[in-house]
Amino acid sequence: MYKIRKAVIPAAGFGTRFLPETKAMPKEMLPIVDKPTIQYIVEEILASGIEEILIISGHAKRAIEDHFDSSPELESHLEEHGKEALLEEIRKISGIKVHYVRQPYMRGLGDAILCAKDFVDDEPFGVILGDDVVYNGKGEPALHQLIRQYEKTGTTIVGCQMVAEEQVSSYGIIDGKPEMDPDLMKVSDMIEKPSVAKAPSRFAALGRYVITPDIFSILEETKPGKGGEIQLTDALRVLARNGKVYAYNFKGQRYDTGNKLGYLKAVVEFALRREDLGADFRAYLKEIVGEM
Repeated sequence: MYKIRKAVIPAAGFGTRFLPETKAMPKEMLPIVDKPTIQYIVEEILASGIEEILIISGHAKRAIEDHFDSSPELESHLEEHGKEALLEEIRKISGIKVHYVRQPYMRGLGDAILCAKDFVDDEPFGVILGDDVVYNGKGEPALHQLIRQYEKTGTTIVGCQMVAEEQVSSYGIIDGKPEMDPDLMKVSDMIEKPSVAKAPSRFAALGRYVITPDIFSILEETKPGKGGEIQLTDALRVLARNGKVYAYNFKGQRYDTGNKLGYLKAVVEFALRREDLGADFRAYLKEIVGEM
């Protein structure tokens, strides 16, 4: 069994739900307080023991590359003005080993994963979607939880959590039964955005995966679906029918920063957790709630 050494972040989408802001600014660079969304994801990957990261980028995504690049002028400015803490933070970011490949056309998540084939080089790999943040405090990172399950099963692991009934039709829903662990299910099928009546469960696939390399041959044979997109879910269903997919109910507070309400929740809750902001911000929120 291979060790999980590599992770992929698909981050090529247009971010249409945040237009006009995302016309020139990648949605993955939208800040949660003072840190871009994608940096939280990169930090989770590193905390999970991953050695190499590939970001699947696209049009107008140069800001992501610039963020993880060195910035000699900024570093000199911070050093000259004695801002040592900020200087250390900036140098830490630029020291992260990140690779990039461009997805030429927006043909779905499955197509984005195909862009990582050469980088993966026939090894299992982690995947975190570029707008999906999970808070675990000092606990085990969500991706590492999935890696542990891969080490037990040797198969693809889909990260999932239970969602409210009204959210079922927005996600890929897991059809499976628990094995070995009440939080670990052997997947028999995945249903993309079903109605509540047709949903086999309320466990939704939520932006984290450990995937075995046999997914690539399946993706290469997967035909485009709605909107001309190649869906990762379709390829995972093929693996599942062969008994090669498990789903794990990972622990952590998950935020879908790809939609406006999820993003605002992330900003507010991360700010409230901050030692330097939390108390004053909480007092401010109480004040304006009483006025509005």
